[in-house]
Amino acid sequence: MEKRNHSEVTEFVILGFFEFPDMQLLLFLVFLIIYLMSVTGNLLIIITVCSNSHLHSPMFFFLTNLSFLEICYVSVTVPKLLTMLIAQDNTISFMQCMIQMYLFMVCTDNEIYLLTAMAYDRYVAICKPLHYTIIMNKNICFLLAIASWTISFLNSVPHVTLISQSSFFSSNEINHFFCDIAALMTLSCSGASVIETINYFEAPLLAFAPFILTIISYVFIISAILKIQSAKGRQKAFSTCSSHLTVVLLFYGTTFGVYLRPQSPYSMDLNKLLTVVYITAIPLFNPLIYSLRNKELKGTLWKATRRAENYFSSRINKILHTVFDSNISTIN
Repeated sequence: MEKRNHSEVTEFVILGFFEFPDMQLLLFLVFLIIYLMSVTGNLLIIITVCSNSHLHSPMFFFLTNLSFLEICYVSVTVPKLLTMLIAQDNTISFMQCMIQMYLFMVCTDNEIYLLTAMAYDRYVAICKPLHYTIIMNKNICFLLAIASWTISFLNSVPHVTLISQSSFFSSNEINHFFCDIAALMTLSCSGASVIETINYFEAPLLAFAPFILTIISYVFIISAILKIQSAKGRQKAFSTCSSHLTVVLLFYGTTFGVYLRPQSPYSMDLNKLLTVVYITAIPLFNPLIYSLRNKELKGTLWKATRRAENYFSSRINKILHTVFDSNISTIN
């Protein structure tokens, strides 16, 4: 088969969900609703936490970082997907593809590190409650957050650099709905083996180590909870980490399903399905999981919603009275 260097490849064709040609409009509406709900939900959590001083704790500090990350997650991939579905424009330039792949890898790595930092926060809160304010001080929280973002940005550089310098087969069609590194490696004939070698040495340190630390944290957490005498005390302690544990299981379950399976051109269809879950479903469910299972955040969100409702109701009533200059019953 004739090969050509990456310099000859000026653009890629993202196949997207070509298996469903008659459902493109429906898929567009579904992903648009998911995208708007994800951005709105995570943005609401950020605004709520930042505007309420009693929520300025390490747990909510990491939650705002996670919510901001989820907004970045869906914004890196979904807008281009929406364009492909509605405008039938499946092409993406070489540079845009590399940038999208890099930012997606940054988001994936950062979520791993932030979830690990949040697991450590819950470990200290439950296992060392008397020293919690000393251990999880502002400096430590900022250091953990900065380290997560910095390592994520640096860790993705060699992978994208190698892919960008690779040569590709004659086909430039990406069997995915965005520029995923696994899909691009199936097209590359020069950089894939090097990237696999890097992953072999890097994964135990930068990927599996945080996962193992998260598992160890929850082993100590569950052990500490089981030692609590009262059932009410155990329930209260578990409720402080149940939201995070749910997100961890959802994220690692789908991520491992994609990246720990043997890669082949025939496995990309299943990869697309699993990737849809952790790109769209997780950013959508995270605000719901944290707001519904955290009483403090749920109460604050409810009060903010009531204040907003009262404000807009009063404004509408004022406008109606001004326009019609008559007695109009108050809108409930």
